[in-house]
Amino acid sequence: MGHAAMTYDVVVIGAGAAGLMCAAQAGYAGRRVALLDHANKAGKKILMSGGGRCNFTNLATTPQHFYSQNPYFSISALKRYRPEHFVELVERHGIDYVEKTPGQLFCASSAKDIVQLLLTEAQWAGVDIQLKTRIHRLERQGEGICLDTSLGRIEAGVVVVATGGLSIPTMGATGFGYDIARQFGLEVLPTRPALVPFTLGEPWKTRCAALSGVSLDVAVECGGGYFKEPMLFTHRGISGPAMLQISSLWLPGEALRINLLPDEDVATSLRSAREQTPKRKLQTWLGERFPKRLAQALTEWYGDAVDETPLAQYSNAQLDEWAQRLNDWQLKPTATEGWRTAEVTLGGVSTQHISSRDFSVKELPQLRFIGEVLDVTGELGGYNFQWAWASGVACGQAC
Repeated sequence: MGHAAMTYDVVVIGAGAAGLMCAAQAGYAGRRVALLDHANKAGKKILMSGGGRCNFTNLATTPQHFYSQNPYFSISALKRYRPEHFVELVERHGIDYVEKTPGQLFCASSAKDIVQLLLTEAQWAGVDIQLKTRIHRLERQGEGICLDTSLGRIEAGVVVVATGGLSIPTMGATGFGYDIARQFGLEVLPTRPALVPFTLGEPWKTRCAALSGVSLDVAVECGGGYFKEPMLFTHRGISGPAMLQISSLWLPGEALRINLLPDEDVATSLRSAREQTPKRKLQTWLGERFPKRLAQALTEWYGDAVDETPLAQYSNAQLDEWAQRLNDWQLKPTATEGWRTAEVTLGGVSTQHISSRDFSVKELPQLRFIGEVLDVTGELGGYNFQWAWASGVACGQAC
């Protein structure tokens, strides 16, 4: 005689940011909720985010900070659950936080504080959290959905898929959520790594590796996007906030246009320097604007015999060449570092057949999708967490 199936009003698959938030909200709404995850720990990706400090929201969040084939989809949820709502929750739990750059809020001590907040909320809401649980199959059953799991058979009135994307597979990321979407006839848009460093081919890989650890403020353009933030040289290529941001818009084969001195018109400055200090060397001029290693490398890269050459001996054409190199450095990456280090996933479950009010599948309301598994991807700076909170609350309260 078989075991009787476990029964819940709501089963949430995925104990990440969106899943934990949704489960707690559904529990507070009086639903009997189970939260399932194949990992051995809840909130793994939260723990490593923001350098272990978790950039948990951005006060400047608007739908314009998100990429999606349907840019209007995120408006409703983001309006209903705003950054100040999550900040209030953080303060209520006594968590100290800091504003590192305008709008970007981080835990003062550790991302563990956010995970504990979410687990506490889930506990207070009566959520049954089951980790190290495998889901073998889902099937529609009348007005509900039946799950075949390593715990046994589970019957649910509503199943919420909060499985995230493909980024950072070492944290347990899989394409399981996309598999569920396809099983029930939903379109899954092409996915690719986003918020990810670039790799370079020779000679630039060697050149950048020699500068590994050097950082400077730049402006970068590509694919219609523009970001003015720090860039970091690495052993494999280029990284830092500016490069992570533009990676969401870059396509293979495209060049990045990097302004190494975004606050200065180099052509005008060099002409002025030649006129006012004609005996000054270009190396000296560069050293006043860049980290020493980069200033030296720039002259080596472009082969100018500048050590003993005063600015007075540079023609207008030569100064214009340097202005082009510094104000419009064009660099073509070979690739990105891929899923291994990508912070988020571009693409995912199409929102075409998903309700922006409660995140249910329009033709199958007992199935819902929230968070990163959907085709909604934020820029760097806490936006993706705010999407997790907002979509989790909207869905959880409506379950």
